Amino acid sequence: MAAPSDPLPPLVPTGKLTPQPWMTAPGVRSVISALTAKGAEVRFVGGCVRDAIRKMETHDIDIATPSPPDVVMALLEDHGIKAIPTGLKHGTVTVVSGIWNMEITTLRIDLQTDGRRAKVAFTDDWIADAARRDFTINTLSATLDGDVYDPFSGMDDLALGHVRFVGNAQDRVEEDVLRLLRFFRMHATYSKFGPDKSAMAACRKLAPRLTELSGERIRTELFRILMAPEPADTLTMMRGEKVLEPILPEATNIGRLRALTFLETRAINIASVAPDVLRRFAAVLELEDGGVEDLASRLKLSNKEAQRLNVLMTVEPPTSPEIDPLVRRQRLRRLGSDIARDHVLLAWAEERATVPRRSSERTAEWTELLDEVDTWQPVTFPLTGKDVLDQGMEPGTKIGEILRDVEDWWESEEYAPGRDACLEHLTNIMAK
Repeated sequence: MAAPSDPLPPLVPTGKLTPQPWMTAPGVRSVISALTAKGAEVRFVGGCVRDAIRKMETHDIDIATPSPPDVVMALLEDHGIKAIPTGLKHGTVTVVSGIWNMEITTLRIDLQTDGRRAKVAFTDDWIADAARRDFTINTLSATLDGDVYDPFSGMDDLALGHVRFVGNAQDRVEEDVLRLLRFFRMHATYSKFGPDKSAMAACRKLAPRLTELSGERIRTELFRILMAPEPADTLTMMRGEKVLEPILPEATNIGRLRALTFLETRAINIASVAPDVLRRFAAVLELEDGGVEDLASRLKLSNKEAQRLNVLMTVEPPTSPEIDPLVRRQRLRRLGSDIARDHVLLAWAEERATVPRRSSERTAEWTELLDEVDTWQPVTFPLTGKDVLDQGMEPGTKIGEILRDVEDWWESEEYAPGRDACLEHLTNIMAK
């Protein structure tokens, strides 16, 4: 998006930030000092300013400067600050200092866009740089002294809880299709009322283009939406606008997600229960056989994420209070506390989604089950395959079968038998 053809009057500050932890941190101040060493004006931009106004915590600091990226690198190097050239072609370098992750970007304008990438040119025009951003609430900038510049009434929109695109919504989405998903994420986090109509119209029209995005970019935005305060409302909206259909048609159990979010955030006060993105992801999914593998490949889940999702979607869980306590303990031992807790919460959420009005006694039963998970002390089966070999068995698959027989007996005895008793039971099995 090109800069305005007619010169605009200089922008003046319209607000003031109280000092933020990231504004006073020594590492951040050192970076600002380096960037301003030759007189350049430097401001904090985007999310950190927006979240400071909302009194929200942040650790990612975006900084803008008119200095070209090679000058930025040189200034930082002159002051002994290590910079990572994460995107020099787009004017971005990164500095990490303690808990603060600082992304420093040269002011720029878009020369050409194709929905995924932009060809940019650098500028010294703060308003032109703000005009290429996605939402008005992301066009805010602030000096180190806290003076806030607001070229597109972002502060008003932030106060009103109104998420709207800068300029024409369809143009902004066509420039970068990821903005379509970002709209729903920002709406889920910041909106106080219904969605912006022009934004929804653009999202509805351009939803088929979401397939142009990489799995990683889609997953990142979906996971951020899932961690919003009320993700079920947002996913319902996305389904209604046919936005989910091209990227996550499996997300059909929104009722279970809604119930799980309630359990994680408001219904119970258990220290071990907190919002978890992969648990929420599992809650909303309805998958056919082999669906986990396909989904993990499509969204480029890590091996760890894919393995956990597979266990949550396919392994027989210690689900409800009705299951025999011994069977619950057996499954708890084999799954581990963390996965067992996930399963209990998912099963409870499923029950709440289908039978929402349950008694306080029923709530107490589920809570006791979670307490059982939390207080579980792992126990280790005292025998190994070597013990079977020592009894004269030849190596092979039969060893595992015999060990499982002994382990099943040991579990049926409430894990009480020690090594000697287990060896005696092993001997009896071998004798048969």
